[in-house]
Amino acid sequence: MRLSTLSLLVLQAASTCIGLPISSTRDPVIAKAKAELEVLARSALQKTLKAANERQCTPDKIKIRKEWGALTKVERLEYIQAVQCLQTKPSRYPASLAPGARSRFDDFVVTHINQTQTAHYTGNFLGLHRYFISLYEQALREECGYRGTQPYWDWAKTAETGLSASPIFDGSATSMSGNGVYIPNQGDIVLGGIEGSKLPPVYLPAGTGGGCVTSGPFANMSVNLGPIALDVPGGGPQQSNPAGPFAYNPRCLRRDLSDAVNQRFANASSVRHVLSQETVANFQMIMQGIPGSGDIGVHGGGHYSLGGDPGRDVSTSPGDPAFYLHHAMIDRVWWMWQMVDAKKRVYGEKTAVAGTRTFLNTPESGETTLDDVVDFGYAAGPGRKLRELMSVVEGPFCYVYV
Repeated sequence: MRLSTLSLLVLQAASTCIGLPISSTRDPVIAKAKAELEVLARSALQKTLKAANERQCTPDKIKIRKEWGALTKVERLEYIQAVQCLQTKPSRYPASLAPGARSRFDDFVVTHINQTQTAHYTGNFLGLHRYFISLYEQALREECGYRGTQPYWDWAKTAETGLSASPIFDGSATSMSGNGVYIPNQGDIVLGGIEGSKLPPVYLPAGTGGGCVTSGPFANMSVNLGPIALDVPGGGPQQSNPAGPFAYNPRCLRRDLSDAVNQRFANASSVRHVLSQETVANFQMIMQGIPGSGDIGVHGGGHYSLGGDPGRDVSTSPGDPAFYLHHAMIDRVWWMWQMVDAKKRVYGEKTAVAGTRTFLNTPESGETTLDDVVDFGYAAGPGRKLRELMSVVEGPFCYVYV
């Protein structure tokens, strides 16, 4: 099928957004991975636009999600202002259920807390978070007048430039705010190694911040919920709010940006390795990190590159506005992988999803199916079957990445 004029215009626009400058690295492995990623991204875009021509999500309706650095300064400001607006809108959760939720922004944190154990290392991990990000984008648009789309954070770019040099984290007025105040002599972050566990610990170097964020648009924001299981430097016990996961606990946004973690776990080769997997079971496991392997995957790589609080707490991590750029990239990588073989990876009853309904099948649970329902309760909705969440141009979705 021939592409429409609008589709061709999208592809032309993508030529200025997709990919990284090959000459920017001397590492031939990274350079090769970057070139291959660019080919995969272009192929996914072309195939998606062709598919969109056959569905209600026609090319004239498609929303285009871009990497943060590809946005104009005006577009970045519009996104930032919409996030700040959402942080002023009253919560929809009854105070009896989530007394600490003080805004619509917090509502998304609450529902993520509720579903942490049934949304990570599960068969619905990818589809659930795709819908989660989309509903957040929808809230920005419908409740705060945002006219743009959800941008993404390309970890491979910041692995080369350094996080603080990125327009996402440079602390400027058009960034997602910068690093936290530097705290010297922080020990390693120790993941796992809990007494009684058979898995060896993973040691991650602390970053170059650790304290409150003091630059950029979110320097004065309040993190209201959690922590629930916050990993701290030095490997001490995970921190939690003694008043409970949904109690009001206002504190500053902290970050501890770590180039070392970004470069080790979420560089171009890391992304390419995830995309080389043949099955969704392997794809999502490599993406999240195989327990006991010492590799936290690109998913963990992004979260722990941010660090801080709530960045190092899986449950409350959406309390950092950069979470949504990170998970948009997770979704982008899944989309690229799906479009290599859409018949199996988007529509296959037995090949599009894999895994159980609980975190590493603890407690034991049944196998995920495409008829399982994703529901975010008071935060946003309606509930959707996973089969409705598999394609970016079907069901509630109509977008592509460039």
